[in-house]
Amino acid sequence: MAKFRAKPQNRPVPKLEPRIAILTAAIVTVLGLVSVRLYYLQVMQHHEMVEMADRNRIRLHRVPAPRGLVFDLRHRPLVDTQPTFDAEIVPEDSPNLSETIERLEGYLGGDDHVADKIAAADEVGRPPYEPVLVAERLDWPKVVALEAHQLDLPGVSLEITPGRHYLYGKLAAHLLGYVGEVSRQDLIKQAAYHMGDEIGKFGLERGWEPFLRGQAGGQEVEVDAVGRRLRVLKEMPDTPGESVVLTIDLDLQWTAEQALQGKNGALVALDPNNGDILAMVSHPAFDPDVFGAGVKSTDWRTLMSDPNHPLQNRVISGTYPPGSTFKVLDSIAGLQEGTLNEHTVYTCGGGIWFGGREFHCWRKHGHGSIALHNAIVRSCDVYFYDVGQHLGVDRLAHWGTQFGFGNKTGVDLDNEKAGVMPSTAWKQKRYHQRWYAAETLSVAIGQGYVAVTPLQLAQFAAMIANGGIRYRPQFVKEVEGLDGGVARSYPPIVEQRVDIDPENLAFVRNAMADVVNGAGGTAHKAQLPGITVCAKTGTAQIVGNKGSLVAGEDEDKMPEKYRDHAWLIAYAPKEHPQIAIACLVEHGGHGGAASAPLVHDVMQRFFQLHPPAPPTPELTEDDETPRPAIAHVLEDDPTDAAGER
Repeated sequence: MAKFRAKPQNRPVPKLEPRIAILTAAIVTVLGLVSVRLYYLQVMQHHEMVEMADRNRIRLHRVPAPRGLVFDLRHRPLVDTQPTFDAEIVPEDSPNLSETIERLEGYLGGDDHVADKIAAADEVGRPPYEPVLVAERLDWPKVVALEAHQLDLPGVSLEITPGRHYLYGKLAAHLLGYVGEVSRQDLIKQAAYHMGDEIGKFGLERGWEPFLRGQAGGQEVEVDAVGRRLRVLKEMPDTPGESVVLTIDLDLQWTAEQALQGKNGALVALDPNNGDILAMVSHPAFDPDVFGAGVKSTDWRTLMSDPNHPLQNRVISGTYPPGSTFKVLDSIAGLQEGTLNEHTVYTCGGGIWFGGREFHCWRKHGHGSIALHNAIVRSCDVYFYDVGQHLGVDRLAHWGTQFGFGNKTGVDLDNEKAGVMPSTAWKQKRYHQRWYAAETLSVAIGQGYVAVTPLQLAQFAAMIANGGIRYRPQFVKEVEGLDGGVARSYPPIVEQRVDIDPENLAFVRNAMADVVNGAGGTAHKAQLPGITVCAKTGTAQIVGNKGSLVAGEDEDKMPEKYRDHAWLIAYAPKEHPQIAIACLVEHGGHGGAASAPLVHDVMQRFFQLHPPAPPTPELTEDDETPRPAIAHVLEDDPTDAAGER
């Protein structure tokens, strides 16, 4: 039997298809790259990736600190902090940001431009996942709308934050000021602030920002996929701001506000013994709460276009001719320079011719022959034209500067004006013209180039009251630490001491007392029972529509905007002054008629709160029998005749 032999196999080994090779290489390459990338992410970038994952799940939320409170002199709150609802958005949490913004603006009522606020935050370097404040102090319907539609608003959340609240609305608005959201310029200047923080913008809020602000805290918060808060993991408490105690008395401030109600003007009361501001009113005013929520464009336009300028603090920024209040300065300057004495007599026939024109007295028929005391009491213009001629403008300017005219008082408020105390050098520098003698006559009765602020005139009245000490006006008594103790106090600051002969000062004071209490005085409406008030009225003329001065006697027939401004400066009591006031009623007419009743109301309230102490008895050298203190100079006998000017 033949053996079976296998047939040899001659088939070639199959070759690898080129496309398979290419595919295999591609797969190996991709897997290699993935492996390298995974190694890079999981090993080399482990810490960074964990941090990014945590930032998407865990957020660091900044908690603003409540601002410090503001109290009046008797520690009654004027400004506090209340919880408010704010809307924030984290743009990175919204898959369709434009759609979310459109919905959010719809629920907010269209007043808030969300996209602009996000863009502004990004321009100043907002870190990823940091929320952007888009709406503040939401009312309840908006809060409900956002909460009910939260699933439709990925990245949007409601936050409860401390909001500034002014308890008495417009009361003392120009002094207290207001807060607002930090601007781009604020963020550039002050690195400690973040987008959405509140910062003082005006008044006390701005000046005492470092004390009132406090230190923000923080929270570590876990959020879900759309940025909604799930729980707080860790918390660092905030530190509230320190509180500020003012020199303002709420009761007196309220009385002053009511006195000026419905009028445009200013009233400021000082303690002549230290410069403390007891009350400060500028009307019309504004509501500071409007600014705390981010002032709307419509509200801002209304404020800026108001012809009465409610944002202007007339107490320090309004400059006006002082009118006849300036005659007190004329009297002191003349007595001190020796060009005038208490027996100097000039004749007033209703006007005086000088330089080819007639300068009128307010009293058409004149005052006849009149000496200094009665010239002050009756406010005779012709008398002080003569006083001004003999002094000259440069000596008037010297004494005006001594009393602070033409210089800022130094009060810690923005936009204070220096006013104008003219002189020959001032006119040459300002207008490149020489001074004319006739211009001195206008200055002597508080007209012409001379211009003052109500605070400067109040400071002037205080200097007459205290013997010539010019204190810097202050309105903060102390800053309270968180423990309730005094962290910082503000003692009186003496700016200047003016050397005035006591006899000359006593003479002027006696005349000012008769302006209120004597026959023929122009400020009878400022009288107080049992208290001697010293004062001087003033009527600042307004240039009419044809460029000529409006005569005071025709004011009732004139449009209000052309009527004179009404001034009164006053202090009381005469013997031991406790309060000095300057009051201005714009277009009010005569000072004695318009301003004196307002000063009366404020002083009456002040002495209800602070009854004057009885005179301190003195002992004679011979025995110990007490006797009343003797006034410096006996008051002159009051005379008759008069008008209110």
